[in-house]
Amino acid sequence: MFVGHFGVGLAAKALAPRVSLGSLFLAAQLIDLLWPTLLLLGIERVRIAPGITAVTPLDFEHYPFTHSLLAVLLWGAGFAVVYRLISKDYRNALVLGALVVSHWLLDLVVHRPDLPLYPGSAKVGLGLWNSVAGTLVVELAVFGLGAALYLRATRSRDRTGAWALWSFLGFLLLIHLGNLLGPPPPSVAAIAWVGQAQWVLVLWGYWIDRHREPS
Repeated sequence: MFVGHFGVGLAAKALAPRVSLGSLFLAAQLIDLLWPTLLLLGIERVRIAPGITAVTPLDFEHYPFTHSLLAVLLWGAGFAVVYRLISKDYRNALVLGALVVSHWLLDLVVHRPDLPLYPGSAKVGLGLWNSVAGTLVVELAVFGLGAALYLRATRSRDRTGAWALWSFLGFLLLIHLGNLLGPPPPSVAAIAWVGQAQWVLVLWGYWIDRHREPS
């Protein structure tokens, strides 16, 4: 799942109006932001296997430190604790911690059984990626609902607040379409470096939120 994770981040603004959209994206995408670095270091592994699912050609062979349920719970707790220490805001810390965990739950729906519960455990996954139509319906529904909730929860301070948001939403949809229709990635290194570019989307979220306010 890709745009669905950002949809959950957008939706969370209704629960945490004082938290920047960039921080919400950081939490919702945390494990996918850490994963590319572990790929480059050789700690976690993925294989390009065209046809392994209808949606993605990636065979996630080994990623217990970012994508096992136990690891995600620990990352979520750690994120919440750090935010609580910095902000003194317990409620928003819980929202951000829950966002981290939401990533695994959404992945559980779409992944084939490749998500470990803990390092070395049996793997789980409901396999929605075996259906292109099903994946599109679920992911675009989550993304659309999240965008609608964000738009309801905020308003633009200026013109930048409007076009920065709409250009972001359109850009995400273009990336999603490219992922579905484009050729398989040329190498694992390319996957990792493109994954690192997601930090730009987090920064984009901070920029958007600087030009919007709670409605």
